[in-house]
Amino acid sequence: MSELGIRLREAREAKGLSLDELQEATKIQKRYLVGIEEGNYNMMPGKFYVRAFIKQYAEAVGLDPEEVFEQHKSEIPATYNEDIPEQLSRVQSRKSFSPADSRIMDYLPKILIGVVAVGLVVLIWWFFAKSNGDEAAKEPVSQESESVKYEESEDIVDKQPADETGENKDNADKEKGKKKDKTKSVQELSVVENGGNKMVYDLKNSDKFEVKLATTEASWVSIESGSGKSIYQGTLNKAQGNESQTFDLSKETEISIIAGFSPATELYINGEKVEDAFPKENTGRQDVTVRYIKSE
Repeated sequence: MSELGIRLREAREAKGLSLDELQEATKIQKRYLVGIEEGNYNMMPGKFYVRAFIKQYAEAVGLDPEEVFEQHKSEIPATYNEDIPEQLSRVQSRKSFSPADSRIMDYLPKILIGVVAVGLVVLIWWFFAKSNGDEAAKEPVSQESESVKYEESEDIVDKQPADETGENKDNADKEKGKKKDKTKSVQELSVVENGGNKMVYDLKNSDKFEVKLATTEASWVSIESGSGKSIYQGTLNKAQGNESQTFDLSKETEISIIAGFSPATELYINGEKVEDAFPKENTGRQDVTVRYIKSE
């Protein structure tokens, strides 16, 4: 057992908390809590989860997470963030122009000049064509032609059945009604609370409540109803072919979503992505509540 594990376990016991109670408080599975106390980090879903779980554990037992990380940094495995400078250097070293690219850059000014020249020719041609068209449109129309057209229009109006006119009016009214219905059915998702690692939304003007959780990397997630009933709990992992789950929650009026690793988690409501639900900068736990206000 590591020194960090001993310290966390002693703090938990001092609080009088069992592993089951700690699991309920942090929403971290019991086997992961045991792994943290024993220093067995290989059983975690990923390296980035180790810090997130230790942080939640420390907060739950009254310890300062930053102090814990500083004092026991030799025991905690490095996360993927520490590899970023090395990856950036490799990308920059590969970013060079080939001889073919250099030749293209030499010809680029000539190509641009040619495009501009062609554009000017087309513009001049369009201007003259438009001027000729305007002059032709200004030519006077004989009175005889006007009277003929007027008489033909009157004949067409007189021959149109009255019932057909009424039918067209009814169809127009129906189309207006359909457009109004479509306007009313546009769903509205608004933010009513933004507390950093906690977001609250209201969903209105929607006849359904479909929730999809997706991940770009491994992320532990859970969904509970407003009454506290567990709807789903598990780890979504794209590498294992289980990157998303979809739920029809139209019978619920409120749900709570917890994501263990916010940057890798995405939320969709009725097929539309909720952009700010899980901030990329929050590497810890993120809580999202959605209240479904059904249309009357």
